[in-house]
Amino acid sequence: MNLETFLDLESVGQRLEDLETPVPVIDIDVVSRNLGRWQARCDKAGFANRPHIKTHKLAGLARAQLALGAGGITVQKLGEAEVMAAAGISDMLLTFNVVGAHKLDRLAALARTTAIKVVADNEAVLEGLSHAAAQSGRDIAVLVECDTGAARNGVQSPEAAIALAQAIDRTPGLTFGGLMTLPKNGARGHMAAFLDAARAGLERTGLASPAISTGGTPDMWSDEGLAHVSEYRAGTYIYNDRMQVAAGSAAAQDCALAVLATVVSVPTGDRAMIDAGSKALTSDLLGLEGYGEVRALSGAKVYAMSEEHGFLDISRLNDKPRVGDLVRITPNHVCPVTNLFDKVVFTRGDAVLGAVRVDARGTVQ
Repeated sequence: MNLETFLDLESVGQRLEDLETPVPVIDIDVVSRNLGRWQARCDKAGFANRPHIKTHKLAGLARAQLALGAGGITVQKLGEAEVMAAAGISDMLLTFNVVGAHKLDRLAALARTTAIKVVADNEAVLEGLSHAAAQSGRDIAVLVECDTGAARNGVQSPEAAIALAQAIDRTPGLTFGGLMTLPKNGARGHMAAFLDAARAGLERTGLASPAISTGGTPDMWSDEGLAHVSEYRAGTYIYNDRMQVAAGSAAAQDCALAVLATVVSVPTGDRAMIDAGSKALTSDLLGLEGYGEVRALSGAKVYAMSEEHGFLDISRLNDKPRVGDLVRITPNHVCPVTNLFDKVVFTRGDAVLGAVRVDARGTVQ
């Protein structure tokens, strides 16, 4: 697949030296390899790929994922859904409870023109969803979100899942869409036991589960607990990051995105200062050492940050970076990084292809 045909590339020069920093640079060939590998895995395993677009927030890449064989996309907020709908994407699953009159009005507007599905983990949200369905003029499918160990949103037992599914089924304008979860990393066995019990209980009541939806990039290559899963939601896999390398779901060469930064000062032999701080790299540590690393400098870590400055540990380097040098920083967590920039730049190796606007940047409502 030629990903360039899906991207509205803006000329920003031909070399990395032509770019203003800090800026995310994304190797398009690594992205293409990551997308193809995961789609092939889903096809072979027999479940649908429903990628989470909160990682890249680019309508072009979402369209590329669908063209490659994805069965729809996942969005986390209504703002993301609105951006993707404007780009012509209809099959979306919104994996966040929709609460409040303003948001319900927006959901109704989306439901008029798309096949958006939503989730619920309590009966209190059903009345509002029913109202949105009535406004839209069509039924809205609602999946029951299940807490299978991650201790986030979700009903707490298979029995509660069954009860909520039945409530959805009898609520005007709503249809039961199935079961949805984000399991705790490494705990797919518990997830499967929970979902299997809920699914079997629902079947005994005469209520089928159209979808069994799970997700998570760290465990995406494991087959444990996936026997009855119908779709898988992963997002970070498209770019990968230090977190995924630490989890074993990716290798360093699978990390497509780095933050290109400039060395602006080398005040001591132990420290170099770069122009990328918490507003470019995020402050997520996720149990890792430092806030990012420069693979080309023997994995030198960004050991501290202010808002605009990164503190790069160069104490162990024989060949020290100099003022004006460009460095590529692999971030700990790539998803927040893309939301910090208006544009990202696609490259092929060191050759710059062009910049792309981050379509859904800032869509947190």
